[in-house]
Amino acid sequence: MMQYLIVIEKTETGYSAYSPDLLGCVSTGATREEVEQNMREAMEFHLDGLKLEGLEIPQPTTSSAYINVTA
Repeated sequence: MMQYLIVIEKTETGYSAYSPDLLGCVSTGATREEVEQNMREAMEFHLDGLKLEGLEIPQPTTSSAYINVTA
């Protein structure tokens, strides 16, 4: 099992998500829970496609951090 970072963004109609480690792999959903589930399915589909094409599966390398700043 591999663990990939996803970035979730609020939109006017719900949420969108993407993974910086899986270029072109994106999804949307009406709720945060829905976009997470849709993204999980999109990532599995994306990785299956890479395997079928005989391409290398990208290793997860992206990390995240929160920084506190005075605003």
